[in-house]
Amino acid sequence: MKKILALAMACLFALAIQAQSVTKTQHTKALKKDVVTTGTLTIRKPEYICISTDGGKDQLIMDGTQFTMTMKGKKHVTDSRKNAQFATFQKVLKAVINGQSIPAADDVTVTKDGGKSIITITPAGKQRRQLFTSFVLTIDTKTSAFKTLRMNGRRESYTEYTFTGL
Repeated sequence: MKKILALAMACLFALAIQAQSVTKTQHTKALKKDVVTTGTLTIRKPEYICISTDGGKDQLIMDGTQFTMTMKGKKHVTDSRKNAQFATFQKVLKAVINGQSIPAADDVTVTKDGGKSIITITPAGKQRRQLFTSFVLTIDTKTSAFKTLRMNGRRESYTEYTFTGL
């Protein structure tokens, strides 16, 4: 009986955690060559996502309403309850992970391209002190798997994550 219970718990744990390989491309207009690193995407339902690259040195974590981004040793933290752009981003991520329809909002645009959905989140009005000017998430419409996440910064810079495998 203990073995059956342990097997059932292991199966539930495996269903709750999804992992994908990820390639991160960091583009800065001032640099001639993009910085490319690899890592993993881990999703633990219902509200935990971690993108970890460069041996864990760079991370993007959504844990409930808190978003933590560590880049080059610098930690940036925001809470979606106080940051409208991340509130929308959180709602979109949760909908994708749970296989639900994307919530309608003024700052969200969804376009279809073949077997992909491209979700663009652009904050309404002028947003100061935002790390990113927009988020562009591409998902596979059949599997709801993440394909790319591009976070556009100021002055033509961006960070793009490309996801493979499941």
